[in-house]
Order: sequence, then structure tokens, then C-alpha cells
Amino acid sequence: MKKITLLAAAALILPLLANAQEVTIRKNLTARLPDLSKIDEVRKTPMPGLYEVRVGTEVLYTDAKGNFLIQGELIDTRARKNLTAARVAKLTAIDFNDLQIKNAFTIVRGDGKRKLAVFEDPNCGYCKRFEKDLQKVDNVTVHMFLIPILGEDSVAKSRQIWCSADQGKAWIDWMVNDVAPTSTPICNTEALDANLEFAKKYRITGTPTLVFTDGSRIPGAINAQQVEEHLLH
Repeated sequence: MKKITLLAAAALILPLLANAQEVTIRKNLTARLPDLSKIDEVRKTPMPGLYEVRVGTEVLYTDAKGNFLIQGELIDTRARKNLTAARVAKLTAIDFNDLQIKNAFTIVRGDGKRKLAVFEDPNCGYCKRFEKDLQKVDNVTVHMFLIPILGEDSVAKSRQIWCSADQGKAWIDWMVNDVAPTSTPICNTEALDANLEFAKKYRITGTPTLVFTDGSRIPGAINAQQVEEHLLH
């Protein structure tokens, strides 16, 4: 009976201690570092005495009293796993259903059964390389989100492409065939602003960024074979 009572007491006390620990960390960090006034979550890490402090999708680490703050990556050497990268990937995963498809133009190849979303800048050299390789991938629907992040010319070209009568053709002409868009950008371009806000929210800071239907995202230009592998999931 005593053992059961002690276990029951521990079950009640441990959450209280954990909560008190979180309160201490929050109090000390926000008092000493006002920029951390919007801490979203505090939780233990697998490393004894180390706590994760989450601000939005940014992951920081601290001790039990919030006396020290670490900005860096936590590596599990036994599992050979980057715990910080895995955590950020989970926090920034994008539900495919949350994508604002109305703010993208769509290119369908073959039966279009497989789906892919891509965030790109028209002046991104890596994007051009990716687009040329993507032409080898068939039976796919590609939702293209323009995010002009590389300067004023990117904004101008994005507007021209978005306002083209055939957006997909204008995009391929420029990205694959080096034929610059010529349309006069007279249309509603609020979608481009919405895409930039979406990118900011989900920390899409580089192009191309690919999003697959399982929520996984791949930063950077991958080749056609790698795209095919991800489309299988």
C-alpha cells in the first residue's frame, strides 16, 4: 500500500515541480532578456539539466534557472542525430492543406496525380537549375508560389509572370528557356504579398523550397530523382 501511495504522490508532485521550473525559467529570462518576453514553450531536453526555450519556431536552450542561454544545435552523439534540426523541422512542417493555393499558379504534367508545392524567386539561379531538372518529372501537379526576395527586379519579374495570360508558360519560358516575361503587370498582385507573409510565418528563407503532401519540406535545389523519391511518400 505504501508503495502505491508514494507512486501516487510522486505522480502529483512531479508535474508541480516541472511547472515551477518552467515559471522560474520564464521569469528569469524575460526579466533579463526583454526580447524573450514572448516565450511560447519551455520543456526538458534529453540532456539532463538542459531545457528547450521555444520562441515561435526558434529553438534556444537554457539551464534550470535561466542563468545561461545557448543558441546552437543539440546533437545526440549516440544516435548521431541533430535534435535541434529535427525539432525545427517538426515546428516548421507545412500541412499541404494549409497552403493558399489561390496565391499560386499551377502547372500540370501528365495525369497530375502527384502533388508538389514550390516557393521560388524568378532571379534565383538555383531555382533555374531546379526547374530545368523538374521538366524530367512527369505525372505531377506543381503549385508554384512566387516569393520575390532577391530585390526589386525579382518583384518586377514576379508581377509580370503573375499577370501573364498564361502564367505557367511565362514561368517556364523565363526559368528554362531564358525568355524574359514581357507582359505589362496590370493585375491584382496581392497574392505575392500573401506569399511573402506565408514564407515569413513558416521561415521559408531560401529558394527553392519544396513542400510535399506529407508535410515534409526540402530547402534547396534537388534533382529529378530526389523529387521522384519524395513524391513516393
